[in-house]
Amino acid sequence: MASLSFIIGIIGNIISILVFASPIGTFRRVVKKKSTENYKALPYITTLMSTSLWTFYGLLKPGGLLVFTVNGAGAVLQFIYVTLFLIYAPKDIKVKSMKLVAILDVGFLGSVIAVTLLAIHGSLRLTFVGVLCAALTLGMYASPLTVMTTVVKTKSVEYMPFFLSFFLFLNAGVWSAYAVLVKDFYIGVPNAIGFLLGSAQLILYAIYNNKSESTKSTEAMEEEGSAHLVKGAVKMQVYEEEDTDDDGKIKSRSSLNKGRSLPMTMVSRQHSFRKILKTISLGSYELNSKWRNEDDIELGENRQP
Repeated sequence: MASLSFIIGIIGNIISILVFASPIGTFRRVVKKKSTENYKALPYITTLMSTSLWTFYGLLKPGGLLVFTVNGAGAVLQFIYVTLFLIYAPKDIKVKSMKLVAILDVGFLGSVIAVTLLAIHGSLRLTFVGVLCAALTLGMYASPLTVMTTVVKTKSVEYMPFFLSFFLFLNAGVWSAYAVLVKDFYIGVPNAIGFLLGSAQLILYAIYNNKSESTKSTEAMEEEGSAHLVKGAVKMQVYEEEDTDDDGKIKSRSSLNKGRSLPMTMVSRQHSFRKILKTISLGSYELNSKWRNEDDIELGENRQP
């Protein structure tokens, strides 16, 4: 049983490292764009506090090496994420985030360590820190709920990283199994709840990811339609510009070839541009009538001595 728990603990370590490393792609984007966009600081701030406290728990717990190593690595990564967020966040969000860091990651964490070491003795230390760790782990798993609210409102999963949600789900499942084997209540309860919350996030991602792709496809079709409309307007304008003789009969429809060999005057360019703009707002019948009237007026003016 001990060897099985150790193996599952190693698997849990690997998955947890993947969880902690999953925001790397997000923060590459943040650094590249020099903006945190709509990303939230709360998940990283609470996870920094949680991993720091679990590292302390691993030091207190006999045989808690696996808990200590994985959470120590996680605390280092979360510290880097929080630092980058504070660097690139807008001023108002930066101020709020710094207050949260000061309260949770410095004030609260420091107070817990001080109280545990100075005011509590014996087995109560592990109980006190274990209860706090369980509560904070619940906070870590529940913190993406703010992002889930954004997903529902915007009907887009752009700001809910899939890999983070997936590995949180997987991580909670493995550590729940580990907790059952080693009979650790403080590890088991929050990870079992985290497993349920992770499942909810994946379901939400599956629902709104399809809607996001559908919306992007619609926008692409609208852009393509606009391009064809303008292209059609240019072709119609070329077709209408025909050479006539003195009797008003059509001599040729070579304005396209003529346009390639002769430079267009500024007045003609402005006139053509106006026609293209009018094409977007006029119907096909109104468009043909409008342009024919304008061409008749121009031809009449040209015939006057």
